[in-house]
Amino acid sequence: MNRKVGIKDIAARAEVAASTVSHVLNGTATISLEVRERVLGAARELGYLARRREKATIAVLRSIMLAVPSDTLPNNQHNLFSWTLLSRLMRECERRSIRVLPIEVDTPNFSGAKLVEQARQAEVDGILLLSDDRPDLLRAIASSRIPAVLMNGEDHEMQIDSVTPGNRFAARFATNWLIKQGHRSIMHLTWEGRGTVRRRRDGFLDAFRANELSLETAYVHYAEGYFPDMGAAAMRRWIDKHDGLGGVTAIFCAADNLALGVIGALQEANYALPNDISLVGFDGVALGEFTSPTLTTVSVPLDYIGLAALNLLEQRIVAADAGMPANRLELGCRLTVRGSVRSLA
Repeated sequence: MNRKVGIKDIAARAEVAASTVSHVLNGTATISLEVRERVLGAARELGYLARRREKATIAVLRSIMLAVPSDTLPNNQHNLFSWTLLSRLMRECERRSIRVLPIEVDTPNFSGAKLVEQARQAEVDGILLLSDDRPDLLRAIASSRIPAVLMNGEDHEMQIDSVTPGNRFAARFATNWLIKQGHRSIMHLTWEGRGTVRRRRDGFLDAFRANELSLETAYVHYAEGYFPDMGAAAMRRWIDKHDGLGGVTAIFCAADNLALGVIGALQEANYALPNDISLVGFDGVALGEFTSPTLTTVSVPLDYIGLAALNLLEQRIVAADAGMPANRLELGCRLTVRGSVRSLA
């Protein structure tokens, strides 16, 4: 019968003291990143981690740096996407006794080198980034070998792990649903945002192509940003330019915030939802159940993005494998049908 692998075996393989192995596995002391990787690598090779994980008795994640862009920090009714995500993440970290070191990233002035330096000084186990997917920032983090996960962003060079809503598929699904309701002339109201926002535009156009519909009636209209007043201004520009709705029967907004602004602009112009025009939002956080009529929207699983990011971070630390490819996890969204869409079918 094979003898069970123990701490002394791991210590011998990693060439450290048994007490060091105990501290790494149980999170009872601060250990350097190099020694920590060596210990976890030895434990993984000997099959110890697999056994401990089955019993859920390994504390691989004790502290994280949470890098948050400045423009996501204002806590108000128009920034609910970021705050819903972050508040759920913080609750989970508190539940797991994970220490969180928040860092405000003043993009584009905050460099990757500065972030890595602060993470090393704080001796955190990993880094979580929210939305900031600048390639130079991600390259610096990847080169540092500090485990990291990007939340709600895209790493086009596939250097670090990431978790994001399925923006493109969700937008395609919502647009396809509108098409099934009989709508053929649809506006997508968006803004020049991050890649995640562009994926929503891509999904909108995908649905037209999949249904073999002309892109000439797939109107992409840009607001100056994602706040409600910007959505209202963009809607007014459209109405003024076309002396009305211009034949559009439905509007699919890239964010609920934009949809809130559209509702106000339509009311000002004496258009009624959904009789005169239908409206769909995206995010599921901007009080859409309280609008009149209630807002049909794509609901993003914000409660689960942070949880998934923590799990990816733990997997990366436990694997202790520099050659392990970056994971990209997309979480499914759902369409929440309310009262702002009228069927033309």
